[in-house]
Amino acid sequence: LHLSAVKLAELHSDLKIQEKDELSWKKLKAEGLDEDGEKEAKLRRNLNVIMTKYGMNGKKDSQLVDTNYIKDGTESDTLDDPRLEKLWSKAKTSGKFSDEELDKLWREFKHHKEKIHEYNILLETLSRTEDIHKNVINPSEENLVKEEILHNKHRELKEKLRSINQGFERLRKVSHQGYDTTSEFEEPRVIDLWDMAKSANFTEKELESFREELKHFEAKIEKHHHYQKQLEISHQKLKHVEGTGDKEHLNRNKEKYAMLEEKTKELGYKVKKHLQDLSSRISQGLQHNEL
Repeated sequence: LHLSAVKLAELHSDLKIQEKDELSWKKLKAEGLDEDGEKEAKLRRNLNVIMTKYGMNGKKDSQLVDTNYIKDGTESDTLDDPRLEKLWSKAKTSGKFSDEELDKLWREFKHHKEKIHEYNILLETLSRTEDIHKNVINPSEENLVKEEILHNKHRELKEKLRSINQGFERLRKVSHQGYDTTSEFEEPRVIDLWDMAKSANFTEKELESFREELKHFEAKIEKHHHYQKQLEISHQKLKHVEGTGDKEHLNRNKEKYAMLEEKTKELGYKVKKHLQDLSSRISQGLQHNEL
């Protein structure tokens, strides 16, 4: 796959979550609790996203850049969207951002690109499902269940599109005005969650509690960033020492690399599981709004 050390750790975290979700689904299915097949369909979509993200779907140049780490603080691929490219070019030449802020802004742009990519995968899946549904001639109770599945997918699609539109407006504002020093959060995923939470059906007390949880979540992400960077540095050092022939030095570096790799995997899993839980809670609040 030619993945970096950081990307391999991220792949491990994603597959660990996928495995856990599939085991939970198998238990539900055994108890007859996924009769409509919606949870199974979601698992397939998630696996499709993972395979596309890490270039395992058989298509060239399909990998998404890691949204948690920017190598050497510079962009490593294109944004695949003229509007985003234009905004990024303006921000880069505006003089309003320090190098550190540009790194942070680039992460936001890449996160936005990944959201669009996931939206397109869901849209393609939905289109295929609708085509199959239209070809069914005789309506039945089973087809009514499938209509409910389609309704849920449309709602999920609507939520993702709303998040994309909110995200683009934020990128447009930040690119033109620079970062607000009084901004509550810095991590793109946390900003997304907070914007969506404010639109959900939460009481003031629940929203304040969610805000505090997001602060802890952001601190967890920052810790993950730190270990990702240390892992990449350790990987580079290890490759250098391998060429020197110093076995003692090599063994020490291998031990440090293994420790950092395991810690990065563990933190990556915790971050993504926490993100999954937070997103689910917001989704429930947004669904309540529609009712």
